[in-house]
Amino acid sequence: MSHLPLATPLFALHPGQGPRQFAELALALLLSSLIGLEREARQKSAGLRTHTLVGVGSALFMEVSIHGFGGMLGMDGVALDPSRVAAQVVSGIGFIGGGLIFVKKDAVRGLTTAATIWLTCAIGMACGGGLPLLALGATAVHFLIVRGFAKVSERIGATPSPERFELRLTYRSQWGLLGRMLELCTGSGFLVSDVQVETGPPEGAAAEVLLRLEGTASAHALVEALAELDGVRGVQLGRQADSTE
Repeated sequence: MSHLPLATPLFALHPGQGPRQFAELALALLLSSLIGLEREARQKSAGLRTHTLVGVGSALFMEVSIHGFGGMLGMDGVALDPSRVAAQVVSGIGFIGGGLIFVKKDAVRGLTTAATIWLTCAIGMACGGGLPLLALGATAVHFLIVRGFAKVSERIGATPSPERFELRLTYRSQWGLLGRMLELCTGSGFLVSDVQVETGPPEGAAAEVLLRLEGTASAHALVEALAELDGVRGVQLGRQADSTE
């Protein structure tokens, strides 16, 4: 790395501010934009603009770290360590990634997008650090992971654990309606673990039944199907409380 005098003109082209550095920034712009477009296509919280700014900004930090303090070399007590800026960039990007992660009910959302931001930062730093082949390879790995691994996960994914819920149905007391409701539940892929029938008034009056079910199919689709049965007056869906033994 060449040592630049302090009197170098502000807009002068030199080894620290020349075609190579502009090419490295342009490569960071291209690669981070490709990652951002993929996130944008999936309608993630951080899309094209966020990833592009992270990639280009990280590359610029590396350029400044490597070339921006050359004029200070030779001064008494001055020792430059370009890796210090890189380490601070890695720490700082965690604030952006942390802001993308949130918990909704029992599910954690945004982990993949936060990891993508982190990777985009590393790709930008590789571009700014003069490692374009590593940056290109990391970009290719990104698309392999988010596109290819998703399909693999779908094929080998574990069977989801059955959901437990309960249905309270109000229906017209008539012969066979309860049996048809139970048949519809089992035919939709649910296991009926408990049935509590409140003996209703005479034939044709309102009656209630509480069904406790478990399964992996859509509970809302079952509710819609039950509500369409002739004689069913109401269906209430509730989550079944876990029993502790």
